[in-house]
Amino acid sequence: MFEKILIANRGEIAVRIIRACKELNIRTVAVYSEADANSMHVQLADEAVCIGPAPASESYLRIDRIISAAEITDVDAIHPGYGFLSENPHFADVCESCNIRFIGPSAQAMSALEDKAVSRALAKKAGVPVPPGSDGPVETEQEAIEVARRIGYPVMIKAVAGGGGRGMRVAHNDVSLVKGYHTCRTEAEKAFGNSGVYIEKYIENPHHIEFQILADRHGHIIHLGERDCSIQRRNQKLIEETPSPLIETRFKKLREKMGRAAIKIAEAARYTNAGTVEFIVDNQGNFYFLEMNKRIQVEHPVTEEVTGIDLVQQQILLAMGEPLRIKQSDVHIRGHALECRINAEDPFDDFKPSPGRVEMYYQPGGRGVRVDSHVYAGYTIPPYYDSMIAKLITHGRDRSEAISRMIRALGEYYITGIKTTIGLQQAILQDPNFRKGVYDTGFIERLLGRARRELVEERA
Repeated sequence: MFEKILIANRGEIAVRIIRACKELNIRTVAVYSEADANSMHVQLADEAVCIGPAPASESYLRIDRIISAAEITDVDAIHPGYGFLSENPHFADVCESCNIRFIGPSAQAMSALEDKAVSRALAKKAGVPVPPGSDGPVETEQEAIEVARRIGYPVMIKAVAGGGGRGMRVAHNDVSLVKGYHTCRTEAEKAFGNSGVYIEKYIENPHHIEFQILADRHGHIIHLGERDCSIQRRNQKLIEETPSPLIETRFKKLREKMGRAAIKIAEAARYTNAGTVEFIVDNQGNFYFLEMNKRIQVEHPVTEEVTGIDLVQQQILLAMGEPLRIKQSDVHIRGHALECRINAEDPFDDFKPSPGRVEMYYQPGGRGVRVDSHVYAGYTIPPYYDSMIAKLITHGRDRSEAISRMIRALGEYYITGIKTTIGLQQAILQDPNFRKGVYDTGFIERLLGRARRELVEERA
């Protein structure tokens, strides 16, 4: 058993990892930037080390400073959380070379899946469907045009590295393709240090469905069912749920097919630890591999609520070399779970970030309600990092109960001093189409479009 783990992250995920470690009787070390000196994860950890100024480039992305903190505090392992260095194979390599266990997949597995064009080729070789597109990165705008004309517009231009909606553009003709091609390359270079892009067929308003997998070092891989992540804005998720209403109501046979496909991807990459295989599904029930996230996901709590499996604890045990004690036949989905990401943003002002001091803070509770957060009254949300400040999760006997519980919990959530996405999420959950489970990745744009039109009509 590990005796001490350093958490190379911040915010709610750092708090989540500390909690899992405490239940395993493992001591923890928090690292923090100067802006996070008063953050909750610093207060909850057994030890804390400042690793630099506020910008992530000078703190949470500094491998040398994180390793120094790990060596000074004499830890056995490092948990990277999500974001920052969590999917950086070089960081995993450095950890292992310093005799510090990296809690995640091997550097080799990450490298095999790091480049989206390469992972697309890996999926094809494994017999998993992928959208029509280029065979690897496209090097010139002329090559991009040739691919687009061959597979037919509209197409998606996508950065081979990174994620979070950056380095992605939809093109409907040659002119918008050329413009998007250069914009994506520039954006990808700035965000990920890699300007490579590839082209694939754009499937309009698909459903975004992902499968959670666990894999040990002894060749055993299981999946824990799906999560529907189609409620998005700018390719970033706002609400997730499991089971997927699309699969439950229209395509029940897809669960087994997509679960097998997720395991095939993990096998092909020789993947270990926790990971998520993401797919898009069209309205005819065709599914296509999108990418694999090589870390714990923001939305992992909904899977925990319906399976009863602590995914962070599983990550730690798998990193220690323990075999999976869970068989596929042991996985049972009980009830329904939803997660709302509470962001410090103004959704009615183009999602403008809203950092600042939290004046009052009261979080909901009661049966079937869970809040993962690092925020408290008097805490100042810094402007340097992701805007998510909490995750509100509800669990019910069925989808209807989980939604009703979420609406109640959102109504109890009281945060003043900043803007949040709570109002938008209340509107989503009360929308008749969402209540019926009839939605796709274009849902929020349509909802906001209606709200804007109604506002204009009121003022006219």
